Amino acid sequence: MAIDKLNMSNKKQHVRKHTDSTDPYMALLVRLYKFLARRTHSPFNAEVCKRLMKSRTNRPVVSLSRVYRYVHKHPEKTAVIVATVVDDTRLLDVPKMSVCALHFTNSARARILKAGGECLTLDQLAVRKPTGSNTILLRGCRTARKAFRYFGAPAGGFKSHTRPRVKRSKFGKKEIARGKY
Repeated sequence: MAIDKLNMSNKKQHVRKHTDSTDPYMALLVRLYKFLARRTHSPFNAEVCKRLMKSRTNRPVVSLSRVYRYVHKHPEKTAVIVATVVDDTRLLDVPKMSVCALHFTNSARARILKAGGECLTLDQLAVRKPTGSNTILLRGCRTARKAFRYFGAPAGGFKSHTRPRVKRSKFGKKEIARGKY
């Protein structure tokens, strides 16, 4: 039997079944949301469980301004983020909002609480809203990492916006690569 190169549907897709984190809290959260996904048949719980099992590079941080952008239209809903929520100083006034996340930075938590909002953990959310009703599931931009600037077509090629893997000089356009000036 030949392999069809155009249609690679016979290629196995790898899906994580558990978290690789050594954090016992993460392991408990995965067990909790696996149970909720199985028993409630809620696509929300299945998605949260899937995001909990992702690696840290696939769980990018979310800024307060991004949370505000999606929550200010629906203030009664809870924003759910399976990642870290970080502070954004460009957002001057943080409104009252309910945010549930895996982690909060100290400044982000302080600004949310100062505005009269609440910071929930994922296990508290499971007790309050076991099916994920009245929530907004958010995530950060995965390709915002600096490493993604080097991915893609070879640098210097036609219509390539990929950054070259060389040290750039501060003066002029000198490039240093492999010990050559």
